[in-house]
Amino acid sequence: MTSTEPEIAVEARDLVKRFGDFTAVDGVSFSVPRGTVLGMLGPNGAGKTTTVRMMTTLSRPTSGTARINGYDVVEQPDLVRRSMGLTGQAATVDELLTGRENLAMIGGLYGIGGRALRARSEELLHQFSLADAGDKVVRDYSGGMRRRIDLAVSLISAPPVLFLDEPTTGLDPHSRNELWDVLRGLVANGTTLVLTTQYLEEADQLADRIVVVDQGRIIADGTPLQLKDQAGSASVVVTLTDAADLGAAHALLAPALASLRGADDAEIYRDEGARSLTVPSGGLPDLTRIAQLLDESGIEIDDLSLSRPSLDDVFLTLTGRRTEADLDTAGEK
Repeated sequence: MTSTEPEIAVEARDLVKRFGDFTAVDGVSFSVPRGTVLGMLGPNGAGKTTTVRMMTTLSRPTSGTARINGYDVVEQPDLVRRSMGLTGQAATVDELLTGRENLAMIGGLYGIGGRALRARSEELLHQFSLADAGDKVVRDYSGGMRRRIDLAVSLISAPPVLFLDEPTTGLDPHSRNELWDVLRGLVANGTTLVLTTQYLEEADQLADRIVVVDQGRIIADGTPLQLKDQAGSASVVVTLTDAADLGAAHALLAPALASLRGADDAEIYRDEGARSLTVPSGGLPDLTRIAQLLDESGIEIDDLSLSRPSLDDVFLTLTGRRTEADLDTAGEK
């Protein structure tokens, strides 16, 4: 990074977008440090895509400002476009061209040519595991391959900032995991990512920080762990080797943990069928103490784990519904 590059790669301040009387985005603000991943998490219709369209110069904000790599999206749109790449929800490559021809076409539009374009195209085809398919027409690609070539095309000019609007929508789990690995590699090489997604696991896997968006507003902002902590405390789940030891384990753990917390008793959930005890926990210190107590008592365990609330639990806590709720999608372009 040169001294002239801003530490903040992406910034939105009070972004608003209205379609007639409908407000699709209502005062959204966030910043993304260079070389990190911001996940915009929310259901269909939340305003995620509309926000991305404003930040990538495809839609003019009704009010508010946004800057990409230090450039204002309204006042300096050409410089913004040169500083970022965009992969939308649907692949935008030409299905009648081969993978190499798509890269050559878009590279030419960026003014890249000759040996530099050929070298960059080959680099991207290898990076996205498409070298063997480079001379096949894109219409013969699988869904996962199409998403990878679409992403490769968006990176032909090596932009420092990349916007990904629900990049794994419609992909099978294997293809999704492959794409996640590619994205982790991009970040490791310094690319800044802004990722919109409805997939809780995707945000959890990829994002350094998450903004939860609902009905055009940001309703929560933090690291995945910080957001999970908002939905409740962690729990230690103890799976015993022998279900007959459940009573003894309960009798051992309840008073010991209650003493640590200065309480009269520790509430422990007992599941006979699963041979397990679930203990509301303060985190790793409780897990360590439980392991020590059980080891000293001679009670054998099959598994001991720390379970935190999921991001789905976070969204439920914040909104009263799951992310899969069927929301009005007006304005989500």
